Amino acid sequence: MKRVGAHVSASGGVSKAVTNAASINAKAFALFVKNQRQWFTKPFGEDEVDKFNFNLSKIDISKDMILPHGSYLINLGSPKEEGREKSIKSLIFELKLCRRLGIKALNVHPGSHLREISEEECLDKVAESVNIANKEVPEVKVVIENTAGQGSNIGYKLEHLSRIIEGVENKELVGVCIDTCHSFVAGYNLLSRDSSRAFFDEFVDKVGIEFLSGLHLNDSKTELGSKKDRHESLGKGYIGLEVFKYIMNSDYFEDIPLILETVDPSIWKEEIELLYSLVE
Repeated sequence: MKRVGAHVSASGGVSKAVTNAASINAKAFALFVKNQRQWFTKPFGEDEVDKFNFNLSKIDISKDMILPHGSYLINLGSPKEEGREKSIKSLIFELKLCRRLGIKALNVHPGSHLREISEEECLDKVAESVNIANKEVPEVKVVIENTAGQGSNIGYKLEHLSRIIEGVENKELVGVCIDTCHSFVAGYNLLSRDSSRAFFDEFVDKVGIEFLSGLHLNDSKTELGSKKDRHESLGKGYIGLEVFKYIMNSDYFEDIPLILETVDPSIWKEEIELLYSLVE
C-alpha cells in the first residue's frame, strides 16, 4: 500500500504534528523533532511523549511511516573537525529524541566538502560519522537524503549514496530517502514514466532497493540539471506529474513514507488526494 503524507508542523510540540497529519488525511508524515536551526534543545518531557503516543493511537499511521527530518546545521562530511564533531553530537541528540518517541529512522542531508577536501574524502567522512552515531543509538536508522548538488554539497549522485553505504559498517542502520526535486535538478530526467523508471532502476542497480527508506515528493521551480533546490507544488513546476504517476503505480514504493514537501501547505490534503487518484 502507498503511504502518502507531508512534512507537517510540530509547532507547539511533537504531539501537534500527529494531529496536523490527521487533518490532511495523511498515511505517513515527517516532522522536525526539534528546532531545525539549533544544534541542541531541551529534551521532551514525559507529558509530551505521552500526548504524542496518545494522538498516534487514534489514527491509522504506524511509527514505521514517520520519517523525521534532521537539522539543517548538520554536516557529517565537514572538513573542519570541530564542525563535524558538533554535527555528530547533534545527530546523536536527534536520534535519541527519535528513540524516545519510538520512531525508527531519521532523515538527514549528508553534508558539504566546503571546497576544502575532495568529494570522495567527504563521502568517507559521512560514512564514518554515521558509524559513530549508529554505535551510540543503534535503535534508529540514519537515512541519507540525496541532494540537489548546490554549492559544495555532496549526495547528488547515486554513486555518492552508494559510497556512503559502502562505508557504513551496519547496513541495517543506514537508508536512503530520494527527493524528486533534488534528483531532477541534479540532472536525472524524471519527465516521463519511462525515464522515471530508468532512474529508479539505476537506483536499484547502484544503491539497492533494500536501502530505500522514503521519498520526498516535490515538483521543481527550476529546470532539469539546474542544481537549484526550489520545491514547487505537484504539477505546477518543471517536472510535471509523470514521475508521480510512476511512483504511485510501482511496487518499489510500497509501505515506505511518501512525504510531500511542496510549497503550499494549504493544499497538501488536495495533493494527497491527487496522488491517490493517479493509482491505476
